[in-house]
Amino acid sequence: MSSATRVGSGSPAAERALPMAGRARLFSRLAVAGIGCSLLIMVAASATRDSWMYPRIILPAVGPPFDLTFVDMSPGVATVLLWLAIVIGVGGVVAGLVAVERGARPSVRLLLIGAAVAVALLTVFPPAGSTDAFDYASYGRILVLGHSPYVMTPAQLARLHSTFSRSVPITWSHFVSVYGPLATLEQFLAAKLGGISAARITFWLKLWNAIAFGLVAYVVDRTLRSDPARRLRAHLLWTINPLILWDLIGEGHVDLIAAAAGLLGLLVLGQHSETIRPSLLRLLAAGALIGAAADIKINYALFGLALIWVLRRSFTALAAAAAGALVVIAPGYAWFGMPAVRALAGRRNGISADSYYRALLGSSFRPHMAELATVLVIVVAVLAWRRMPAGYQTRPVFRVALVLSVAWLFLWPYQFPWYDAMLVCLLMFYPATRLDWLVLGRLAIGNLPNTPGNPFGPPGHVVYLTHHLIVYVIAPMALFAAAIGLVWLCLSGRWNPREPGNPDPPGSAPKEPELLPSAASLPTRPFSLMPRTALRPDQPSEEGTGRRVGAGERRPHLSLHSRRNSGSGPGQNRSPAARSR
Repeated sequence: MSSATRVGSGSPAAERALPMAGRARLFSRLAVAGIGCSLLIMVAASATRDSWMYPRIILPAVGPPFDLTFVDMSPGVATVLLWLAIVIGVGGVVAGLVAVERGARPSVRLLLIGAAVAVALLTVFPPAGSTDAFDYASYGRILVLGHSPYVMTPAQLARLHSTFSRSVPITWSHFVSVYGPLATLEQFLAAKLGGISAARITFWLKLWNAIAFGLVAYVVDRTLRSDPARRLRAHLLWTINPLILWDLIGEGHVDLIAAAAGLLGLLVLGQHSETIRPSLLRLLAAGALIGAAADIKINYALFGLALIWVLRRSFTALAAAAAGALVVIAPGYAWFGMPAVRALAGRRNGISADSYYRALLGSSFRPHMAELATVLVIVVAVLAWRRMPAGYQTRPVFRVALVLSVAWLFLWPYQFPWYDAMLVCLLMFYPATRLDWLVLGRLAIGNLPNTPGNPFGPPGHVVYLTHHLIVYVIAPMALFAAAIGLVWLCLSGRWNPREPGNPDPPGSAPKEPELLPSAASLPTRPFSLMPRTALRPDQPSEEGTGRRVGAGERRPHLSLHSRRNSGSGPGQNRSPAARSR
């Protein structure tokens, strides 16, 4: 990474910029080292997956997925290496974000090339770190055989299908599918292409994940291309983030396609205001894409609630978006019937092994866990709605979706780290705040107890005890601390909102290029979904310049480049946690 800060030599600004540039280079090198080493470890673990993880898979004679069968890695070594990869990976992302905030401007082309290589390698190796992809393969195979995955379990498939039974994971083998009909359709198509080879089916699933991941990276890059700092921050949070790559590409979770559809649905809505509504085509597309996301995983219905809120003043707009969603959602549930509907509520009282609810309340509250968690989610959502920074006024739907998602993810008792994909894709279109650090911390802490998934046999006495400590003590307390941290930020208002490379707190974002041409431009007065009260001193100002502009006074334009030039800057051990879903 290199710094883009340039000032005249010998000036006071130059003297102040030199230490800043030196620190930016240091953090840049730490970012490259941390992210690079983390990805190398993850690729190596994926390449040797069959030596340390179950179920054993039969590789196809020709073509992907591939496995280095001549290299052996023990479960203990795989566990420790992946823990190390998680820690240094999140450290590298944090260092990169700090470097960008201090003025570093690395080559986006090199970053994208590195991410593309990592995605390609993780795609052609079998799923590692979780057995969920093999459950997906089982559900797809069940549908190919003419049965419903909402009625028939993978264990029943294994008894009927001896060739496939070796690749059916034990952990969730007695549970029907909990995914939406559109996810089941994706699994069916992969099973049709993969035949009786579970390994080949999982390859097709991972290939579609890789395409969705690349599509998100491309759209984000094009949307934010006019602002280098925001563009780099987005790529660090998503495109080159080792934890996101491991959870969504390496492990092959279906959450990636849901996150991609949901994000594209919010983006295609375009820039809008209280008086200027999106076109009918945009509304239909937004409803259809968000409906597709919820039809894959029901938690993305939160994006739909955000869409309803921002369109609440126009019945026509609401009807158009709802029509787009129903066109996608209704056929699948009509086809699979009530079993698919009942599957949505199948785990309403579920608790993750590393949940702080389990550590603090025990199992006595489990029958009423959904009710208790729902109350807490609503309370925190209202608090976050009233206290979170306004965000980018030209895309208010992102703030609403973020408020709902952050309350649910931080407070709901049944969570896994790949669920945080919905948070990360929203953060890319929200100003940089201390919420970034909470989300990255949750992502890292959540991955530790779920690593290495379901290995063969005990990984060693010391590693086993360490893993047990992480699952039942360290992770629950750290996740509880993250929830308390969110509440503290809301109550104190100390979000410290700063755009990368910009020492001033942001208000509305600079105008962004549209993915589709807009029919109308925005009005002068920005639309805000925040309560219409006077801004406090710690809140962003209207134009992001850190000061108020009086009536009739011309608003000066101050670009990020001119600010930098002015010199101002910011200072099996088949553990319960491995039973992923």
